[in-house]
Amino acid sequence: MDLFHRKSIEALLKGTERHALRKTLGSLDLVLLGIGCIIGTGIFVLTGVAAARYAGPGVTLSFILSGLACAFAAMAYAELAAMIPAAGSAYTFAYASIGRIGAFAVGWALICEYTVGAAAVAAGWSGYAVGLLKTMGVDLPHAWTAVPADGGLINLPAVLIVVFLTYLLVIGSKESAKFNRILVFIKLGCVGLFLLLAGPHVSPANWQPFLPFGFSGVATGAAIVFFAYIGFDAVSTAAEECKNPNRDIPIGIVGSLVICTLLYIAVAAVLTGVVPYSLLNNSEPVAFALRSIGLNFGSALVAVGAICGITTVLLVMMFGQTRVALAMSRDGMIPKALLKIHPEYGTPDKITILTGIIVSVLSGLLPINVIAELCNMGTLFAFCIVSIGVLVLRKREPHVERPFRCPCVHVVAPLGVFFCGFLILQLPVNTLAFFALWYALGMIVYFTYSRHSIRLAEEADARR
Repeated sequence: MDLFHRKSIEALLKGTERHALRKTLGSLDLVLLGIGCIIGTGIFVLTGVAAARYAGPGVTLSFILSGLACAFAAMAYAELAAMIPAAGSAYTFAYASIGRIGAFAVGWALICEYTVGAAAVAAGWSGYAVGLLKTMGVDLPHAWTAVPADGGLINLPAVLIVVFLTYLLVIGSKESAKFNRILVFIKLGCVGLFLLLAGPHVSPANWQPFLPFGFSGVATGAAIVFFAYIGFDAVSTAAEECKNPNRDIPIGIVGSLVICTLLYIAVAAVLTGVVPYSLLNNSEPVAFALRSIGLNFGSALVAVGAICGITTVLLVMMFGQTRVALAMSRDGMIPKALLKIHPEYGTPDKITILTGIIVSVLSGLLPINVIAELCNMGTLFAFCIVSIGVLVLRKREPHVERPFRCPCVHVVAPLGVFFCGFLILQLPVNTLAFFALWYALGMIVYFTYSRHSIRLAEEADARR
């Protein structure tokens, strides 16, 4: 029955005292952290593809539906993160609500999500950076910009950006947050400039018919663009480094989600109003729209916005991975040897450096486009568990102080499970199969190492 042993909220919070992270982040930092991870290339690419293939001008409704689906999970995250302000996000929440095996399953999923996702994002960053340099007359050798499977030696730009961000994460959360803040403002500036330039050229005639594929097209579009929202959960991994987590974490989660939803809707509306939706099925719909109204610097605008967007996504994903691994290491789920806080910087330097090495190798040497969809699977699985967890703790721990309460929890939480479960079923079969193999490997790790290590960690804690 130790598989379902739950860790008390008091024990989870007490565990943070021995290996404490420095509290340097405020609510604005968390909102920008969420925006940094949510808004990537999706706003520059996914809006056009979803409009052309699935929803037409009704893609704005697709973003609204997806935003609502995320909002259900976000409410659950906000309640639990304010209630349990410890590193680990969904892993920590699962340990308090569902039990040990559920916590390991979520943590294992998040390791896959953040590590593979960061590697995929680093490879995407390299593609945009190489393309931008090429437009400036700097043509880098193919051997140093492609993985061996694509005829190169190593994707060096991907490795270099990972190394740089690893350094930032090691020297401190405050420094990383400052860097993220600068890039997010640049990225938002690019989005705002697009809306400012293209807005006056909107023709309402392009919005007719508004639902060319019917409402089923809007629903399919919602399933597609849902993945443009993934990232707000990374805010909860920073709970332990907040100056006032009970207030700041809900603001960070809900605030970033609301801002990003409004931006997505605005971009989708302007994009389909400037250009007929049928012409947007290309890799650069925003740049195409700007060129169609005579603004030929659109490609450069998109490249700058995309590079800034991808950099912040990569930074936040690596940040989230290190905090989940830190929480698992504290509990003995993964080796305690990784559990070290840098005396000067106050960051988990060993875990951060190890994460940087793994992501560098994956992005520099392996073609990862196929397994990148595992990020989506891991995130949706975590969303389901957190939505269940908030209901469990309402039942088991009704008297614990909740600085933020999920509204209409008995409706919102089940809807979160339903929407996320539905979207899991929309993923490709090979993604589900690979995820099953990843979990099989995880169960081997748990029963051969983690189960024994957890017991030793608990005995050591009891002696303190």
